[in-house]
Amino acid sequence: MGLVIGIPKEHHPFEYRVGMTPAGVSVLTGRGHQCYVESGAGEGSGFSDAEFEQAGARIAYKHDEVFRRAELLLKVLQPTEEEASWMAEGQVVMAMMLLVSARRRYINTLREKHITAIAYELIQHDDGMLPVLYPLSQIGGWMAAQIAAQFLRNDQGGKGILLGGIASVPPADVVIIGAGVVGTSAADAFLRNGARVILMDHNLRKLHAAHDRFGGQVTTMMSHDFNLARVCKFADVLVGAVQVPGQRAPLIITREMVRTMRPGSLIMDISIDQGGCVETSRPTRHDQPTFVAEGVTHYCVPNMPGVVGRTATHAFLNAAWPYIMNVVDEGLEAALVQNASLSRGLAMRKGDLLLDLEA
Repeated sequence: MGLVIGIPKEHHPFEYRVGMTPAGVSVLTGRGHQCYVESGAGEGSGFSDAEFEQAGARIAYKHDEVFRRAELLLKVLQPTEEEASWMAEGQVVMAMMLLVSARRRYINTLREKHITAIAYELIQHDDGMLPVLYPLSQIGGWMAAQIAAQFLRNDQGGKGILLGGIASVPPADVVIIGAGVVGTSAADAFLRNGARVILMDHNLRKLHAAHDRFGGQVTTMMSHDFNLARVCKFADVLVGAVQVPGQRAPLIITREMVRTMRPGSLIMDISIDQGGCVETSRPTRHDQPTFVAEGVTHYCVPNMPGVVGRTATHAFLNAAWPYIMNVVDEGLEAALVQNASLSRGLAMRKGDLLLDLEA
């Protein structure tokens, strides 16, 4: 007997991705599963209700209908607090759950409903790679250079600096903290735009890899407190790209360090979806993406890839598809036993939280 699968519309502000494409729905319904898709769910990614219907989905016209009907929910971001209240007892959800930065009240709602949650951001290979998060991290890194170029402009409160400079005028100094996927993708993008880039990490092996990847064009430094304090004094752009899977991001840039930055400089805390790595950071939205603290512009939008919906949806589902099909074909419990990478993504089982939120 097939599963009842729900694909809701993403109701987080400025979120245009969708948890499944019409092509994916066609495969699922072809295998005997029933798919309910909320009306308008695919619009931001370029998919119409008609395309989902042609793929075999049933269109739900009430916000809560998909949540009430589904055994398995396929989302991009975690359900909102209102959506969590609609979820059925014992439901399974696959999404970027980001529980490490969630409110206790929200987590308690999931507990009370005995929800089982597969957190895409925690699915991890034996070598430490996060396969579903990887393409979204790449997108965030590439977007960083575009966004920084905008907020260095005078009319956006910036210092009036062109990222790549020009003959006789030096380029912007960009410091990136974290040499993971986000950080190296951002370094690549800033470098292509002509900026001078410093990439920092506490992992010497990652710095060696980055040095080789960029042929020495990117300066690499250990992210000791002394070095962090030093670079803050001259950085035009400071990008926080620090991530610890299953834990809140560590605070490594203090308010005192921010105070030493020059007025009009830009901080981009891309770790904000895991709590942020800069003491002065707080989440913002795409309609009001920045604020000023200690004279420094802060950009702290958690769902950066959400506004490139079509690209991000395809990239995300290319990576998530094998895990979705593993759960659908084998059943959750069997899939968790068979697939070690998937099992690492289990954040909550029947209401029991499996993450250490105090870490």
